[in-house]
Amino acid sequence: MRRFENTIFDEMTELATRHGAISLGQGFPDDSGPAEVLDAAVAAIGRGDNQYAPGRGLPSLREAIAEHQRSWYGLDLDPDTEVMVSAGATEAMTAAILALVEPGDEVIAFEPTYDCYDGAVTMANGVLRPVRLSAPEYRFDAARLRAAITERTRFLILNSPHNPTGHVFDDQELAELADVVIEHDLFVLTDEVYEHLVFDGHTHTPLSTLPGMADRTLTISSAGKTFSVTGWKIGWLTGPADVITAVGRTKQNMTFTNGTPFQHGVAAGLALPHERIEAIGHTFQERRDLLADGLTSLGFDVHPAQGTYFVTADIGGVLDDAGRSEWDGMEFCRRLPELVGVGAIPAQVFYADPDDPADPRVRHLVRFTCSKSARTITTGLERLAGLRDAIRRSTT
Repeated sequence: MRRFENTIFDEMTELATRHGAISLGQGFPDDSGPAEVLDAAVAAIGRGDNQYAPGRGLPSLREAIAEHQRSWYGLDLDPDTEVMVSAGATEAMTAAILALVEPGDEVIAFEPTYDCYDGAVTMANGVLRPVRLSAPEYRFDAARLRAAITERTRFLILNSPHNPTGHVFDDQELAELADVVIEHDLFVLTDEVYEHLVFDGHTHTPLSTLPGMADRTLTISSAGKTFSVTGWKIGWLTGPADVITAVGRTKQNMTFTNGTPFQHGVAAGLALPHERIEAIGHTFQERRDLLADGLTSLGFDVHPAQGTYFVTADIGGVLDDAGRSEWDGMEFCRRLPELVGVGAIPAQVFYADPDDPADPRVRHLVRFTCSKSARTITTGLERLAGLRDAIRRSTT
């Protein structure tokens, strides 16, 4: 792990704190989720349900997860053998990779790539092979995937809705992906934590629902994003019973179990009517619109975001106008909290090679979050309105 430094989120959070900046980079809401979710957790604490849950999770939560997968996607799961609760999606992903990757195995992930994937594959003594999704549309390219597959490829990671780009893989992309997976007899880990945060009429379709994919897909999701309780760290895995059992053997040597009262809260959240959960997505779409429109009006080249907490913007034009064309996204984000009191994340950290000549604008891409309240986003945009002048002043 020597090549891994402290996460970019720690660095940018520290800078934002030091300068009293509004964080429009890291993806966590500044308001709480549905009252039913919070009240159920509080009630569990009040009645003394504060001890270890079973290693696979509370039966009531596993049943709620299985019912969620059935009612939303038509998947039929056994809550006792095909569902496991985890300490967030990151633990689920890491435990799965440690369980499934042998030394020297290759794992494909679509790039830009959420940073925990590489760390987990490295801890398993595997090799991560990125396959680029090209800006600004970030659509899947089957030819690129086929070119990355070798005799050592064991499985691939699919993150949809995709962080940081906001791309939602559509049915055509998923069908092409499934064809390649079946052709090469691969397994898939799907990261679906933003499954209910899709915008503009787009639909999230789990890969496991496609023909031939149920037995070769392990699905990972969590409650943090949907219910605005990211600090609870309640995630889950669903998939073939033998794979869930294998993952349990690594997970039991990690946290083993976690968050008993919060598991009660998540079970209550998953039982909410569909229209209540859909309304959460509508709220974040409104915030996406506010952020994207505001950034566009300030001269940023904003890429389409079909879902998630995030909007990607090209800062090249803003830097050119301000006389700092030599800055990249990292320099921009490191200076932004002091310049105008706003925090953001440079997208280049999600790429293995941000200098790939086939995608020359990567170093000018920055991730902003629409997970904040409308008031916070508006205040952030007001501060960003003075960015060019602040940059110019910084050059003198």
